[in-house]
Amino acid sequence: MEFDNSFEVPLPPAEAWPVLMDIKRIAPCMPGAELTEVVDDKTYKGKIGVRLGPVALTFAGTVRFEEIDNANHRARVKAQGTDAKGRGGANAAASFRLEPVANGSKVLVHTDLALSGSVAQYGRGVGMIQATAAQIINQFAGNLKAQLAAVPATATADAAAGASAPPPPAAKPISGFALMAKVLWDTIVRLFKRGPRAS
Repeated sequence: MEFDNSFEVPLPPAEAWPVLMDIKRIAPCMPGAELTEVVDDKTYKGKIGVRLGPVALTFAGTVRFEEIDNANHRARVKAQGTDAKGRGGANAAASFRLEPVANGSKVLVHTDLALSGSVAQYGRGVGMIQATAAQIINQFAGNLKAQLAAVPATATADAAAGASAPPPPAAKPISGFALMAKVLWDTIVRLFKRGPRAS
């Protein structure tokens, strides 16, 4: 399944790009994520906890940058992970790019996700997967903005120059209850938007 997400950061692309490429710095902003190993400058190992409906899953895996275009602020990554309890796995290819906007930069993310095993059954509703992805991206963006707001301008300049800032505290996993509430609300909104059917 494929889906798109986007968020904005309060920095122009030239300053936002090195921050977003500093994986050790931004990984703790991702809800439920933990960076466990830096294999090299393009390959990282970690784990992430997510909920699909009532089921809590923890994936451990690898993320690798397939392409990095610093000049045009674009990148492509591939990620693969397996559930800690052996219930299946996930493979994803994602591309992201920056576009300038009035208040900084917009980050546009396109994801192609494939689930296998029992995990595919838990996430069989495309709407639920998209809602999960949207909530993760929204919380990540909020955490990242809070981190940037708390960092002095000199630290941002250091990041642009290649110096890594100390990582923030890890973000909390997303709430299963909040996710289910959002899926239910989105479904209700869609039903009302369709309007009454002709008899």
